[in-house]
Amino acid sequence: MIPPRFDYARPASLDEALQLLASREGEAKVLAGGFSLLPLMKYRLAQPGLLVDIGRVAGLDAIEEVDGELRIGARATHGAIAGHPLVAARYPLIREAAGGIGDPQIRNWGTIGGSCAHADPASDWPAVIQALRGSFVCRSLGRERVVAARGFFLDVFTTGIEPTEVLTQVRVPRPGPRSGGAYVKLERRTGDFATVGVAAQVQLGADGRIAEVGLGLTAVADAPFAAGDAEDALRGALPTAEKFREAGLAAARQARPTEDRHGPVDYKLTMVRVMTERALRLATERAQANG
Repeated sequence: MIPPRFDYARPASLDEALQLLASREGEAKVLAGGFSLLPLMKYRLAQPGLLVDIGRVAGLDAIEEVDGELRIGARATHGAIAGHPLVAARYPLIREAAGGIGDPQIRNWGTIGGSCAHADPASDWPAVIQALRGSFVCRSLGRERVVAARGFFLDVFTTGIEPTEVLTQVRVPRPGPRSGGAYVKLERRTGDFATVGVAAQVQLGADGRIAEVGLGLTAVADAPFAAGDAEDALRGALPTAEKFREAGLAAARQARPTEDRHGPVDYKLTMVRVMTERALRLATERAQANG
C-alpha cells in the first residue's frame, strides 16, 4: 500500500516543531519512531497533510529521576528504556514491559512517546503507565500541561493531546517500599500485539495487606484502561488467591473486548480474569521479596 501525498518537515528544535504544528493545525502529525504511524498511513487510516519529524530534536530522549519520579523523554526507545540501569534498579515493571515489546528492530526504533500518542488499543505502554499512575507532559507554543495517564486514552487511536501539542515526556512516581510490579500478556506469537495484557503494581503495608494497587489493561476495550473496580476490591485486603480471583472477575466485567482473529469475546474475558490473577500474584511475590 502507498500512502497519499503529504508534506514533510524535519525541525531542528522543539519550538520549530511546535510552530509547524500551530501553522498546520489539524492536518499535521508528529513522527517519532514511525512504527505506529506509518503503517496507518499506508492503509490510509491516517492521512496527515504534514509529517513533522522530531528525530533531530535534542533533549527528548533523556531518562532521569527528578523529584521522586522517573522522567522519560518521549523519543526514548523501548530498547533504551529496557537497558537503562536506573530503570532496572528502581522501576522493574517498566523494564519488563519495555523488554517485551515487539522484536529487536521495533525496540531499537519505536519510542515510548510515539506509542502512547498513537494509542493503539492493544499497545503495552498505556496499560503500564496507568497501572503506575503516571502522567504525560504535553507542550505547545507558550504552554506546558501535565496530564494524568488515567483519562488520557479516550478511544481508538484517540488521546487528550491537542492538535498543536507534542508529547514530550512520560512521568512515573517512584514506587514505595514493599512494592512490586508485573506485566503479563497473552500473544499469538512472541512480538505480536497482545490479545490480553495486564500490568499490576502492588504495594504492601507493614501488616502484609495491600496498601495500594494499580491495574492497567490493554487489548480488551476501545482504549487501554485502569481497572478501578478491581483495585477497590483489593485495597486493604490480604493478598490471597480468593481476592485475586475476585479482582480478576471485576476486571473482566469492566473489559469490552470484540471478537476478532485473536479469539471470541468469552475467551478474551476468561483470559482477562486469568491474566489479572497472574499479574497480581507475580507483583505481590515481588513486593514481598522487596520487604
